Amino acid sequence: MTRYASREAFSTIFTLFFSLAFVSGAHAAIEIGSARIWPSQDYTRLTLESKEPIAHKLFTIKNPERLVLDLENVEFNTALENISAKIAPSDPYIKQVRVGRFKPGVVRLVLDLKTEVKPQVFILKPVAEYGHRLVLDIYPAQPVDPLLALALKQENKLGALNDNAASAQNADGPSASFEPAAQAKNEEPRPAKGKQEKKPHQEVARLITIAIDPGHGGEDPGARGRGGTREKNVTLAIARKVKAKVDEEPNMRGVLIRDSDYFIELQERVRKAQKIKADLFISIHADAYNKPHARGSSVFALSERGATSAAARWLANKENESDLIGGVNLDVRDPYLKQTLLDLAQTATINDSVKLGKAVLSELGSVNNLHRHSVEQAGFAVLKAPDIPSILVETAFISNPEEEIRLKEESYQNKIADAIVGGIKRYFAKNPPLAKSKVAQN
Repeated sequence: MTRYASREAFSTIFTLFFSLAFVSGAHAAIEIGSARIWPSQDYTRLTLESKEPIAHKLFTIKNPERLVLDLENVEFNTALENISAKIAPSDPYIKQVRVGRFKPGVVRLVLDLKTEVKPQVFILKPVAEYGHRLVLDIYPAQPVDPLLALALKQENKLGALNDNAASAQNADGPSASFEPAAQAKNEEPRPAKGKQEKKPHQEVARLITIAIDPGHGGEDPGARGRGGTREKNVTLAIARKVKAKVDEEPNMRGVLIRDSDYFIELQERVRKAQKIKADLFISIHADAYNKPHARGSSVFALSERGATSAAARWLANKENESDLIGGVNLDVRDPYLKQTLLDLAQTATINDSVKLGKAVLSELGSVNNLHRHSVEQAGFAVLKAPDIPSILVETAFISNPEEEIRLKEESYQNKIADAIVGGIKRYFAKNPPLAKSKVAQN
């Protein structure tokens, strides 16, 4: 009897021990594997990555402005301790971050702010190289309006442009470059001897706005070369050079959709181009393939009727995955923009996009081999502005070791930028811009 009692007691203790061990393991604190900060003028993003989703609470405190993010059942480790060191003095919205154990089972982050903000917090499921991500996006309460600064710059440039145009009237010989604003004079030219007099051609005195979109950014690195080169860095470097060269043209103004290393969702890129009333939209990328021999430059436009090739369809699907990788808050959507993007009754715009693509592709052919000798078309989400001719330029294959090296060279980046700007000028020489307001407006 005693023997059976002892066995029963031992069995009970054994079961209780492993039950407690299982419960303890099931509630083990979640470890933060990585903490990243992506500051920009548009917004600042804080990303916490882990192997399990993180339960959290977010609230604001006034006077002074603060954000408080409580993380439940999270281990207080080095990744969290080092967040404060990642806040740059130039961050537009975060002054500093304080992290500590608030109470048993809760780690608290207090973000001291520089201004009033509108935060968004959401969770992303594992995708690509990432695990679970808790994302805190900090937007300004009063959104930064790029239009005012752009309008002032355009007015100043237009004034100088008109001054130059007036001086050019006294110069001998016609201008060799296409400068519609410089030609916007009402003076009637003298007809050549023996030729019938024609009515003066009226050009529009305004600046042409080019939206330049560096692909990927922030949480979305894009493709990676075998040497470790990231597409997002190459596209930004080339885009900056394109903007500088566009700005050198007396009748043009370049606007970067992304001016530093941060993520912008595809629809927001379209929206930003529409906000500044862009005349053209140029999205810059660096292609990749699973075999290293693929090489050359390509240009793509939107298609209404499906992709022109299986390769174009594959590339469009890959580029459209950018939102999943970069991290989009699916709870926030602009229904008006959705309707705009679904409205593909934009045949004229697509035709203009193909014309622009041909002009740019022709210029790229003098810099690099062409992977595709014609403009291909597919359902690229970033090209769906119904009122702006838009193209996507694959500058070279970052997956090709030789082209990866070239993509990092400043001289090659300048040649690519020259080709893109040359294509833009060639396009406008045959397709002068229509009249519209001298400055961008809402």
